Amino acid sequence: MEKKGLIREFKAFISRGNVVDMAVGVIIGSAFTKIVNSLVNDVFMPALSVVTGGVNFADLKYVITPATEEVAEVAIKYGMFIQNIIDFLLIAIVVFAMVKFINKLRDAKKKEEEKPAEPAAPPPTPEDILLLREIRDSLKK
Repeated sequence: MEKKGLIREFKAFISRGNVVDMAVGVIIGSAFTKIVNSLVNDVFMPALSVVTGGVNFADLKYVITPATEEVAEVAIKYGMFIQNIIDFLLIAIVVFAMVKFINKLRDAKKKEEEKPAEPAAPPPTPEDILLLREIRDSLKK
């Protein structure tokens, strides 16, 4: 008996709109992340590499203890930190630009929907009103 109630409760939880919306958001977000990462890594970073003279920031480091046969190198990899900051800034710029573009599209659509419709032509005057106007006008004479 308790098992059926638990299953029913789980179905109600899953079928609630906000859970489904959240799942769709996570899926779209992960796909969007791939697009943004590709734009940064495959388009912006090569262009930045040309500007900086081909320096790969990820390779920059300060070696504290050089590697030997027994011990691995100990180094402060400040270049990787710089690379991550650049990646973050580029990703933030791309996301900002995309959000601005999407908001502009929404605003344009809203303005289009908010435009007042052309005023409808007034309905024709009923015959009885026309007749009453004629009578009024003839009495004035």
